[in-house]
Amino acid sequence: MWKPSQQDTPASTPTPEAPRSPAPPVASHEPARATAGVSGEQATITKGLFIKGEITGTESLTIDGKVEGSIVLNGNRCTVGRNGQVSASITAREVVVLGKVRGNVSATDRVDIRAEGAVTGDVSAARISIEDGAFFKGGIDIRKSDGQGKAAAAEPVKATV
Repeated sequence: MWKPSQQDTPASTPTPEAPRSPAPPVASHEPARATAGVSGEQATITKGLFIKGEITGTESLTIDGKVEGSIVLNGNRCTVGRNGQVSASITAREVVVLGKVRGNVSATDRVDIRAEGAVTGDVSAARISIEDGAFFKGGIDIRKSDGQGKAAAAEPVKATV
């Protein structure tokens, strides 16, 4: 049988929920954006994406798709994944290459070309690592650490492999 007390309970439940639903999404989106920038999460360009233009940002980036243009990630890491194909100049704190890069690579800290990686272009960094089996064609400019910036500008070390 139907009882009037059951009708009051369902009728009162939808009324308070309706005003609550719109409010939390607005409040929850803003902290999520702030948290993503502070936590230093990593962005990814996946295998099926092709980007043509300039990429700049304040987080690390992994590229498994295709990119043409320029990539500037000052103070962050740029990783070119195994499926990544980059025809761009890359500027970052650290660059790791597992895929293919055609263009100049500049890092304030380190460039790491792994065994599966290929770089065609000039590399400029404080430290560079090229694993056995990696392909590299271009010039290498090893700069001294940032603490000795003036000396590094006056005396760059140049090597061609």
